[in-house]
Amino acid sequence: MPNEDLKTLQRDALAAIQQLVSQSPSVAALQMQLAQGQFRADSPPSRENTAVAVGEQYLIFSLTDREFAVKAELVQGVERLVEVTPVPNVVSWVKGVINLRGSIVSVVDTRMFLDLEPLAPTPRTRFLSLQQNDMVICLVVDSVSEMLPIPSTAIFNGNTRQATIPPWATPYTTGSALLANRVIVILDVARLLFSEKMQRYKAQ
Repeated sequence: MPNEDLKTLQRDALAAIQQLVSQSPSVAALQMQLAQGQFRADSPPSRENTAVAVGEQYLIFSLTDREFAVKAELVQGVERLVEVTPVPNVVSWVKGVINLRGSIVSVVDTRMFLDLEPLAPTPRTRFLSLQQNDMVICLVVDSVSEMLPIPSTAIFNGNTRQATIPPWATPYTTGSALLANRVIVILDVARLLFSEKMQRYKAQ
């Protein structure tokens, strides 16, 4: 993409973010991270992502070869990998804790938690911090790609849910969204953070 076109897209993105600030500061902050290349450094902003979307915003991330979505209002931040401080007497999928803007937050290896094949960190690996009520957990995910509006009419469950959601994710999801040629699994943050397994973090 020519430099002038890229500059125009970035300028349009920043203008869109300014309009979002008064509507949802948390969504605007995530959009700012995306515009500054905090999520994926390997792809320039697209015209689809620069438009101000009406409706509920979701953050899209990936695990294995599947795309997942989480409500943007529940996202505390997306960070590049930093050093994790180990803690004793916890299960193997709790990697330790980090200092997240003054708060001590537990780091969970999402692949290990879901009994998936381990993956060595890559330049695209991210810490995804989620909050539900007073609980904050930092998940290690394969990548974070974009902010995307998903209308409720695009979210399905029932028979469609069984066909499109992998078994290892089913207990922690509410359905899946069908958008053009994409199938995006909707993560239920409360089900994940307050699940029985997540609460059994102490080593036996």
